[in-house]
Amino acid sequence: MKRITVLLAEDHEIVREGFRKLLEAENDIEVIGEAQNGRQAVELTRKLRPAVVVMDIAMPLLNGLEATRQIRKAFPATKVVILSAHSDDAYVDQAVAIGAVGFLLKQTSSHDLSKAIREVQKGNTFFGASVSKRLHDQKTPAGGGALRKKVARLSSRELEVLQLIAEGKANKQTAAELGISIKTVEKHRQNLMAKLNIHEISGLTRYAIAAGIIESSVQLTIH
Repeated sequence: MKRITVLLAEDHEIVREGFRKLLEAENDIEVIGEAQNGRQAVELTRKLRPAVVVMDIAMPLLNGLEATRQIRKAFPATKVVILSAHSDDAYVDQAVAIGAVGFLLKQTSSHDLSKAIREVQKGNTFFGASVSKRLHDQKTPAGGGALRKKVARLSSRELEVLQLIAEGKANKQTAAELGISIKTVEKHRQNLMAKLNIHEISGLTRYAIAAGIIESSVQLTIH
């Protein structure tokens, strides 16, 4: 029997280890790699070509949503299941919009996670009970639609720069992380401010939190 190959993307080692042990108990599932951040998840997907990526959202350097978008664009055969501590509409809607085919809460049972992996491998979708209800109700918080439209207007690189800015990285650090010049980082920041009509770093940080690009716990000080 050919086993379903899985890549785990989760920045907390103890949580990642727990998921791995749960999945290793299944005869038809094989964990072939582990990523600590979204950028590593994209690189390991390129290298290992897993059938399914189990993706956390709140990860450093590159969040799980943007990593999912890049994976789905470059490797459409790879399925992505989001496994998050939060089921906010902003997260769920974005995940579905960028091509995730599953969304579970982290407190889900091991049975549900294994079932989700099997279902998406078959070409189906799988959403946890609370997430399914949100999608069925099709409820959108006030202003949510406008927020998603603004996110959609940003390029992949602009979203990467936005996350690093919101995480408190200086231009020099952002440039080094992305392998681009400081001048290019400054240009991306100018474009972000123009597109979002936000003209200070604290505003970009608040926007990143509201859009689900980072969690509020990532950046504790907002002036």
